Amino acid sequence: MVPSIATVLAGISLLILSGCSGPYSTLDPASQSAREVAIIWWWMFAVSVQVLLGVVALWLYAMFRPQRHFSQPRAQRIQNQWVIWGGLVLPTVAIIPLLVFGLPVGHRMLPLPLEEGEPVTIQVTGHQWWWQVRYPQQGIELQDEMHLPAGVPVDIELTSADVIHSFWVPRLGRKLDAIPAYHHVLRLQADEPGVYYGQCAEFCGFGHAHMLITVHVHSLEDYNAWLEEVGDE
Repeated sequence: MVPSIATVLAGISLLILSGCSGPYSTLDPASQSAREVAIIWWWMFAVSVQVLLGVVALWLYAMFRPQRHFSQPRAQRIQNQWVIWGGLVLPTVAIIPLLVFGLPVGHRMLPLPLEEGEPVTIQVTGHQWWWQVRYPQQGIELQDEMHLPAGVPVDIELTSADVIHSFWVPRLGRKLDAIPAYHHVLRLQADEPGVYYGQCAEFCGFGHAHMLITVHVHSLEDYNAWLEEVGDE
């Protein structure tokens, strides 16, 4: 039995939507910065679909329209109009809103000084192929595991001991490269307790696919209790 077009389209839609959630999905955000990135992504997706439909419609029109002959000056004017509207106006109109909404979102992700208090600081060093996690104030060191307080800004100080890696916990925010001899700061702030998963997002050799990290987010009280418990060991 041959499936109907509606059945095929429904199956394709389910496959596409299944990628909108899960432990490694940027479209299932668990922080404010990740949520803003997801909103921009959805707007870009919606606009790109409209552009695709417009291009397909123009292509079909060009393929099946009646043949018409224009004089050389008029043909040149039509060509110039396509270049101006399609090559200049359309990209400009598309890029300006992206910059208007994207630049403030990117600015809010920076590790800027807080109005009150100081962020939690955690040092993360990428190795082939594992993550070294240090809590400098408590003298705690972990491997491929991180503990964070919910609702509190956390600055991840990133570097690498060998090659370029990229630290990324998709549901918590943007990714940032870990580069040898450089120290970059990535600010994260999880909304609520839970377990989140991260992945090295820069190909770094044979074991790259298995360079994972598990992030445990606790309530502030449980996080402080964890620090005391692990710090006493």
